[in-house]
Amino acid sequence: MASLRVPTPIVDRMIPSGINEIQFFKLFKHRYIMLLINDLTRQDETLSEKIMGAAQRVLSSGYFVLGSEVESFELLFARYCGVEHCVSTGNGTDALELAMRALDLPTQSGIALVANAGFYSSIAALGADLQPVYVDVDDDSLLMDLEALARVPAASIKVVVATHLFGRMLDMDRLTKLCQQRGWFLIEDCAQSHGAKGADGRMAGSYGDLAAFSFYPTKNLGAAGDGGAVVTASTPLAQRLKSLRQYGWGKKYEVLNAGGRNSRLDALQAAILVEKLPYLDQWNQQRRDIARRYSEQITNPLVRLPQVSGDDYVAHLFVVRVHQRDALAQHLRQHLIATDVHYPIPDHRQPVCSAEFSGIHLPVTEAAAQTVLTLPCFPTLSDSEVNRVAQIINDWNGQ
Repeated sequence: MASLRVPTPIVDRMIPSGINEIQFFKLFKHRYIMLLINDLTRQDETLSEKIMGAAQRVLSSGYFVLGSEVESFELLFARYCGVEHCVSTGNGTDALELAMRALDLPTQSGIALVANAGFYSSIAALGADLQPVYVDVDDDSLLMDLEALARVPAASIKVVVATHLFGRMLDMDRLTKLCQQRGWFLIEDCAQSHGAKGADGRMAGSYGDLAAFSFYPTKNLGAAGDGGAVVTASTPLAQRLKSLRQYGWGKKYEVLNAGGRNSRLDALQAAILVEKLPYLDQWNQQRRDIARRYSEQITNPLVRLPQVSGDDYVAHLFVVRVHQRDALAQHLRQHLIATDVHYPIPDHRQPVCSAEFSGIHLPVTEAAAQTVLTLPCFPTLSDSEVNRVAQIINDWNGQ
């Protein structure tokens, strides 16, 4: 069973005398199952024939790494994003790091990052021998504060990572102009924003010099395992990326570029993504509709709701803010509703690097880390489930 088991204390209160836990779940499993943050089984059930057909196609081909399935997906995804090239990778973090390495920057060059996005971009930056320069976030959107970025001395950084967090795009028109003025490279982190569109109608991933995507199963476009990609309009950058993802080869067994690795997309994952890509816009609209209903129905004054906007928002996660976060999470858990925290520890406070960045203070980032709480949000979430979550939150009194 893909859904979470009911927490033991709740089970103990629910199970009638005379039957054990296994018997209870056999009898009542449809009634007492935790509502998950993202129930992948529901979405994949609707595409099971297509996914199984894709798997059989790959298995019958005998070609499992790179090859025609990967090339087909790369072509389709590049077209979807409105760019010339897509270079797939083994996962989204590798996509970020290889995008950074493709720029061939001097060691320890400064790279502007936010610190509220789970440390993934920091892992990539450190892996690429770059020096993170953390920028605080805007209090409303929780995206990079572009006014704070503008105050960063131009010479102290070489590249900016624009993280479109929780499915919301940054103001890319404003950011691209700033980067052009300062001579900074721009990398988009689109791991949570597949299919989002800017005010000018361009797709997330089409603004930066490079843009990194993750296809981890929970993403708006998710595979059946790990996967990632970098998209770019630059042919030289695409050629360098293709080398870096495969040992740095120029040709087979000839290592041409330093910093290469083995980070290739499996043909199976590519074939599954090909089948799922045509549904992405529909799924994104369903996510927006769920976020809109939450915003209309959650009226508890103790809970701060996120901004819900237009096509620049694809509701990858629905993240509220509440000062009594643990109490609300427990309240929801008691009613069989799962929650999560994205993300509890800012990058500059992570134990691995807290000493190095001990002098940094990012007040909005640090405050948000103490209050963010993620509610269930996925395309197949039903209206009744949304209503239930909202009602249970509205019934909460802060205790």
